[in-house]
Amino acid sequence: MAEMFLPQEIIRKKRDGGILSCAEIEFFISGLTSGAVSEGQVAAFAMAVFFKGMDIDERVALTRAMTQSGSVLNWADLHLPGPILDKHSTGGVGDNVSLMLAPMVAACGGFVPMISGRGLGHTGGTLDKLDSIPGYVSQPDNVLFRKIVREVGCAIIGQTADLAPADKRLYAIRDVTATVESIALITASILSKKLSAGLQGLVMDVKTGNGAFMDSLTGARELAASLAKVATGAGLPTTALITDMNEPLARAAGNALEVQNAVDYLTGQHRDARLHEVTLALGAEMLVSGKLASTIPEARERLQKSLYSGKAAELFGKMVSGLGGPVNFVEKATEILPKAPVIRPILARQGGIIARIHTRAVGIGVIGLGGGRRRAADSIDLRVGYSGLSELGGKIEAGEPLGFVHARDEASAQAGIQAVLNAYHFGAAPALHAPVIERIKG
Repeated sequence: MAEMFLPQEIIRKKRDGGILSCAEIEFFISGLTSGAVSEGQVAAFAMAVFFKGMDIDERVALTRAMTQSGSVLNWADLHLPGPILDKHSTGGVGDNVSLMLAPMVAACGGFVPMISGRGLGHTGGTLDKLDSIPGYVSQPDNVLFRKIVREVGCAIIGQTADLAPADKRLYAIRDVTATVESIALITASILSKKLSAGLQGLVMDVKTGNGAFMDSLTGARELAASLAKVATGAGLPTTALITDMNEPLARAAGNALEVQNAVDYLTGQHRDARLHEVTLALGAEMLVSGKLASTIPEARERLQKSLYSGKAAELFGKMVSGLGGPVNFVEKATEILPKAPVIRPILARQGGIIARIHTRAVGIGVIGLGGGRRRAADSIDLRVGYSGLSELGGKIEAGEPLGFVHARDEASAQAGIQAVLNAYHFGAAPALHAPVIERIKG
């Protein structure tokens, strides 16, 4: 018979800096899953962990309990002719890499069952982006999920009810209780989803900079090491790349706008340079991890070929249509994606070199436009956001556009414009950061 505990006593123990046992963690997560633990208790637990932390053993126990709160996928019966691989980002602004990377890796022979999340804090969520595609079923049952992975090579979905359900509830509560940045909770949240997907290799994109949850390089390294150790403890080979988030990664921020940016990337209409470098770096790690390439240069070459040949764009289109979206989505994305009724240029009030971008403020600006959540239950406007955002180090004349705001009405457009004007700072040429800063092997 399972041990019985009181949720409030578990909260009290962690609040006071105690080390929770595996049994206590399993009990609390079981209650979180069943609803026996209230939303207030979950919020208090998250805040206690935020302030007091968890050691590696607690993190492993939390990750396993959250993974085991639902089904764990097993791909053995499909006899897939390639490795099961995935990538996960800790979140940033204009980070739509998953939309391109999954079909690129699939085009190279990998199988990518990508379970993604909603927007968290000031960052956009891959699932919210995909919801902007009419008809796309972002939470299919496992039968359809497995079918698309087998036939197309990739499927990007959200957590279904039976995949890590404990994380789904905790994720939403963290978003609105200022506990997003907890390394222990981030580690368990990410890895419980990945472990439930039955992966054979994982690459982590750990962001650092003023638009990342881990704004310091020290914090990013700590998170990357936590993810590598806990994943390794659970038997999942993991590599982490620390990448720069001192400016939006793509020149678009907002759900439908980032999907359009991804389609433009896949079809060769336009590829933002920093976005391209991060996508290639992560994809190369995935291919080498899955033994689909012997070296990083060979892997990068294969990924480039998947783009130039049109294969990656073709597979993205098949994934979208297989999951309920339009059959001609890639060809007609501009016409199909929802559009905001008000689009205005963000005119610079002064000229000069863009010396600093407060990237988090750009993400908050998207939320202000209605493109993110203030509360877990909020619906979002998939049309709104920013496009054509100017890059760090660029030279702008007064009166030239720093980008464009896409808004639901004139008032929110003006507020969105002000958010970007406040986020962009002019001065001497900045010391630009390389898109990929460091590699940490698990």
